[in-house]
Amino acid sequence: MSPTFGLKTTPMHVPYADIRRVWLEADEVPQLRDAWLWDHFLPLRGPKDGDVLEGWTLLTALAAQTSRLRLGLLVTNNRARHPAVLGKIASTLDVISEGRLIMGLGAGGTVQAAGQHGIQGPNPGIEEYLAYGLELVPPREGLDRLRETIEILRRMWTEDEFDFHGRYYTLERNRNSPKPVQAGGPPLLIGGWGDRMLRLVAQYADQWNISGPPHTDLGTLADRIRRLDAECERIGRDPATISRSLQQIVSYDDPAATRAIVREAVGLGFDHIVLSLPSPYPERVVPWLVREIIDPFD
Repeated sequence: MSPTFGLKTTPMHVPYADIRRVWLEADEVPQLRDAWLWDHFLPLRGPKDGDVLEGWTLLTALAAQTSRLRLGLLVTNNRARHPAVLGKIASTLDVISEGRLIMGLGAGGTVQAAGQHGIQGPNPGIEEYLAYGLELVPPREGLDRLRETIEILRRMWTEDEFDFHGRYYTLERNRNSPKPVQAGGPPLLIGGWGDRMLRLVAQYADQWNISGPPHTDLGTLADRIRRLDAECERIGRDPATISRSLQQIVSYDDPAATRAIVREAVGLGFDHIVLSLPSPYPERVVPWLVREIIDPFD
């Protein structure tokens, strides 16, 4: 079975005009189902004083200029915004986009050991948390906060008024209008790889996302899929009801290598591939992406 595809433009060390150009190209290409940004405030690589555009603001601008693409952040940092504020932002963007938002969520900054489960790559940014006054929390607390956020979002999107008294968040007489265009709210994508996170994915998510090589090796991806299947079976959920999404960096120099990774990932059970574009973006990069990476899978 052929996978569906999306693309990601990381708004780091790249001008707004270039991101806009790629998204407008992608909006005209039916082979791309969705487009994504990230949610960081400082560069994770390259010069530390480089430009970074804020994710939700940029996503809103791009939503207003596109008409077809589903869109979201891979993934929203749950430590960066109060859940009720995030629920209002997401509701507004779903209205602006006429129901195209996918709600990508992650636990955000947690204190955890590097290299667990074969995951490699840069620290998500202790410097960023210090610079913006965000608190790093233990992994269990991060997941418990994420669980409360999910409940708050869903109630904001479906109920006229409610109170919420959780361990970490308290709301009194929350009212959220207008509601999202999508009935029940945008579909929920959760990004992550740990055992406790996959438990959360099995319970709540419509989609699951994880990064591919070089950040995660193929053996680890296979293990994580098995773990997600087991968590679904444990709670009586059909594993097939969760879309498995892989975020994969594209090689402009060696598209065959990218195709090979995608082919192996599809063989493992991933049904959606988000092709992450390194910057700078070549001219007409979207037609190149379709020709070199996507069309060979038809």
